[in-house]
Amino acid sequence: MTAQADVVTFNADAGLYAVPVCRVQEILDLRPVAAMPNAPPHLLGIIDLRGENIPVVDLRRLLGRPDGADTGQSRILVVWVAHGAGRAIIGVKTDRVIEVTLLDEAELKPLGEADLLRWSGSAIAGIGRCRGEVVSVLDLDRLFAPLDLALAAGHRQVPGGAVLPAVA
Repeated sequence: MTAQADVVTFNADAGLYAVPVCRVQEILDLRPVAAMPNAPPHLLGIIDLRGENIPVVDLRRLLGRPDGADTGQSRILVVWVAHGAGRAIIGVKTDRVIEVTLLDEAELKPLGEADLLRWSGSAIAGIGRCRGEVVSVLDLDRLFAPLDLALAAGHRQVPGGAVLPAVA
């Protein structure tokens, strides 16, 4: 019997992506995002999630894909990523969340074995199949590693938690 992994599948541009369920805190309907001055293009801004400021990143922009129109199916995946000695909570805007499903880990191939070009800093943990479609499983830690998760001076990251405003 082969091991299977629970993943959340979603679209960004024409791509089908997945992340492990254990990394997803919740899935939100798209909501207004407070823009951050001088933010990089992929950082849409922040949302208030039960009193916590959560940065929201546009996955399309982060992956170098063209912008797309928001729809009634657009969602924000709230995920955690390793950051220093703790975790950072980040919202990831997607075009559509499809489902929670199982991927056969034995059939998940690293990029080299999937006959794809390797590129520096690739955030793809592997390539699999879901209902006959190719799915790219994202490595969230590698995807967000080059980003400044503190957003700006005046924010702090708490062990096991989100990036929060600094206490004066």
